[in-house]
Amino acid sequence: MSKKVATIGGDGVGPELVKCMLDVVDATSVNIEFIQIEAGATWWKKHGGTSLIPNESWEVLNEADACFKSPTTTPGGIGSPKSVAVSIRQRFNLYANVRPIKTFPNTNPPLGDVDFVCVREGTEGLYAGKEMQLNDNMHIALRLITRDACNRVARYAFEEADRRCWKTVVAIHKSNILKQTCGAFLEEVNNVSVEYPGIEVWEYHIDNIAQQLIKNPQIFNQSILLSTNLFMDVISEECSGLVGSIGLIYSSNIGDNYAMFEPAHGSAPKYAGMDKVNPVATILAGALMLDILVKRASRKHFSLLLIRVIAERRLVALTYDLEGSAKSVK
Repeated sequence: MSKKVATIGGDGVGPELVKCMLDVVDATSVNIEFIQIEAGATWWKKHGGTSLIPNESWEVLNEADACFKSPTTTPGGIGSPKSVAVSIRQRFNLYANVRPIKTFPNTNPPLGDVDFVCVREGTEGLYAGKEMQLNDNMHIALRLITRDACNRVARYAFEEADRRCWKTVVAIHKSNILKQTCGAFLEEVNNVSVEYPGIEVWEYHIDNIAQQLIKNPQIFNQSILLSTNLFMDVISEECSGLVGSIGLIYSSNIGDNYAMFEPAHGSAPKYAGMDKVNPVATILAGALMLDILVKRASRKHFSLLLIRVIAERRLVALTYDLEGSAKSVK
């Protein structure tokens, strides 16, 4: 029986990138039905409302086995809807946002070769969106942290380390200041660690690891970097810069019964229709989707092919972010 994937073309360069992914996946003859749905700022600007995702798209998402999301734009400002990614993560309890960070050969990484995985709690923290205005001068945002969510994402991080035969989980926090919220996160990480005696826990304050990732990123190689929602959102973006192009970074959002796959970068509206944005992250996100949905070892196969293309450094085969002149679609 075929799997169903709700597919969001998104905004900006999203539609052209998702086409690249679909072309590659189609060549594998895999038994997946891709159902195109609307979501994002482009749709919202036409139709308005309180969500970037229309009701009919939610119906498809609810019936699908997984979601593939190309980059979407999130409007800012008071009263605007929450992002497409946050909405889907919270609806389906996709508690582990997973972003592998690994240098591609011959890409001139700015600070040397790196190889680790960022795991981010995906459902709460400041992204719970609990804000309020107390008076004309004062606005507050609540940082929602539950032990259940901390335990789930910590367990995923240790299991990911175990699958890779890695020996370190790096817990990133600020418990000296945020004594209850970060304190609860850190306690749950240590509670889970008891079940994995062969894996060590390194504790880093968020400000310190931001420095260490620039000063000496290789000390984190073959480690899982783990943190709460906003902290890891920022840190994983810094880590993406270590590979030289965020156009190479893909991610997954994992829950117990559902998953969403996406490139890590944004919608880059200024490049829309120019056929120049790197499709590697989108293609690898699709390959990871095949790994999980139909148990095909596609990510490794696709990665090897893309590594070969990038390593040859033929500029006609590389996009502009890798100093080449290749087009992404044509």
